[in-house]
Parts: sequence; structure tokens; C-alpha cells
Amino acid sequence: MVIAGELHADEEALLLDDGSTQASLWGINLYPAEHGTPGWIEFDSMINVRPRQGNRTRSVDDPEIRRKITVILERLVAP
Repeated sequence: MVIAGELHADEEALLLDDGSTQASLWGINLYPAEHGTPGWIEFDSMINVRPRQGNRTRSVDDPEIRRKITVILERLVAP
């Protein structure tokens, strides 16, 4: 996980250089002050547009991937 980059694409490049796979990377925005509400995670990034993976929007369209992202964030981000 990378936070506080200028652009999601910058963070994506860092993770790819570190060995992550493109298919495993998703761009989100976090609003820690809203932790515990549905709005604390915003699934919106240009790096999410992946027609080959069936994701045609800036969002994360697959509910299961959204759930997995949320579980990971709950584990990594302390309230």
C-alpha cells in the first residue's frame, strides 16, 4: 500500500517497480476522519480503468474486490 503520492499513477509505478502485478493494484482515496462510515473509502481512480479485466470505469466495479480492499484497509489503517 502506498499513500500520499502526487498521483495514483505515481504510486502505481512505485508498486510495480517493487514487484506488484498490475492486476492486483487498485486506486482509492481515503478519508480517515470518516472512518467507520461508507464514505471513508472512495473507489475512484484512473488506474482502475481496465477493460481487459472487465473494469470499464474509474471505480472498482467488482463487489468482491471492493470487499477485499476494505478488509485489507481495516487491517492496515488504525482508526
